[in-house]
Amino acid sequence: MNADYDLLVVGGGINGAGIARDAAGRGIKVLLVEKDDLASHTSSASTKLIHGGLRYLEQYDFRLVAESLHEREILLAAAPHIIRPLRFVLPHEPSMRPRWMLRLGLMLYDRLGGRSRSLPGSTAIDLRHAPHRSILQGRFVRGFEYSDCWVEDARLVVLSAMDAEHRGATIRTRCECTALERHSDHWRAMLRGEGGEEQVVARAIVNATGPFVDRVARLALGAGTPAHLRLVKGSHIIVRRAYPGEHAYIFQQPDGRIVFAIPYERDFTLIGTTDVRYDGDLDHVAIAPEETAYLCAAASRYFASAVTEDEIVSSYSGVRPLYEDNAKSNSTVTRDYVFELETEGGAPILSVYGGKLTTYRRLAEHALERLGKAMTVPGKPWTAGTPLTGGDVDGDFAGFLWGASERWPWVPPEMLQRLARAYGTRIVDLLGEATALSELGEDFGGTLYEAELRYLVANEYARTAEDVLWRRSKLGMHLAEESQKAVADWFAARA
Repeated sequence: MNADYDLLVVGGGINGAGIARDAAGRGIKVLLVEKDDLASHTSSASTKLIHGGLRYLEQYDFRLVAESLHEREILLAAAPHIIRPLRFVLPHEPSMRPRWMLRLGLMLYDRLGGRSRSLPGSTAIDLRHAPHRSILQGRFVRGFEYSDCWVEDARLVVLSAMDAEHRGATIRTRCECTALERHSDHWRAMLRGEGGEEQVVARAIVNATGPFVDRVARLALGAGTPAHLRLVKGSHIIVRRAYPGEHAYIFQQPDGRIVFAIPYERDFTLIGTTDVRYDGDLDHVAIAPEETAYLCAAASRYFASAVTEDEIVSSYSGVRPLYEDNAKSNSTVTRDYVFELETEGGAPILSVYGGKLTTYRRLAEHALERLGKAMTVPGKPWTAGTPLTGGDVDGDFAGFLWGASERWPWVPPEMLQRLARAYGTRIVDLLGEATALSELGEDFGGTLYEAELRYLVANEYARTAEDVLWRRSKLGMHLAEESQKAVADWFAARA
């Protein structure tokens, strides 16, 4: 049977994009389909961290922490434009974990990070001094600092998909897999996209649909996968900037969980996340009133000024597709990834459970290794030393930004920094040979010009205002309502 593709990847979140990228780079003919926009579900609703997972140490998941810390270094080198170091402050709450336990955990965290870590290690701090003295309640005297990284999560997905396409993959958004027919050596897949329905043939399927994984498994096999899925909702609130400084806080809670407070989009603070069992509509996930109350209370236990619900300017929620390990608490269910490879009865299908942003690259390697048990997978792992799209700045983002300011001195500094952070070396494709702002087309406000919209449509699969304002960027947090409508009108005029 002559197949149209070697591999059909269903799902355009971080796992699907990562697997498509790795496979395409090995010479595998790949088609990735996503029923909505890239990263339109769980992968754009994270806490936006590339981290080892300090709290996983309490669950004795040392392998996951070590792998995550190793991947943190690889991803920071691969995408220094969308990933940046962040210092976390952990106040000591005497009524919870003892100070020696926190110190020991952080020492282990540093050790698991390995000798090659580029970020500074942990240290004890006195919270009675600035800046923490005026930010936190006076009862907090001692604490610790440690390092992890911040990431633009939706952009990590998009850049992975772009690199996959650069290496030969076909990426189709707004394209739903509506039927799967299994044969001995291939699958027939019915796809419904913007141009109507079509049928394609693939030698194997990767089901990387996150919380929809059982839905697609039933489509393929007539039943859910052998694994059990626990859907856990995580919600975040966004408030006006709660404190000065570029550091984040990690707050221990009486229920054993932790909540982060993180500088967000210059003018805001991101507070999250929750862990709530979810059985609702996966296409319309939203924060519940009790989650809002929980997050406000969690932050108010530590901040000198309480966080109230009327301060919330926005919120978002996502559903994590966790592998059911029968843990009693939603917060202790494993965040590791698990594969189910089904080969009995015909062509292979690999379903992906769990995972996290930090380990998506390694997950992709392991997914292809597992697929290699059922089909020929050429090549070797290659992504560890390869920059993501726009990330080839030789590890010196500050130097890259300085060079950009010399090349485009007419771009306002705030705008240039935003563009450099979003696009890295691909900024040249956006600004091109322009010599003035007036040459970038319509001004939508908030440093957004028509040239950027044209670039996103041509290169980053953007099709709607929401794609641009809430996933390719977070300009929706900054633009006035009339400006957002103008962006929507621009897309409508192109339809």
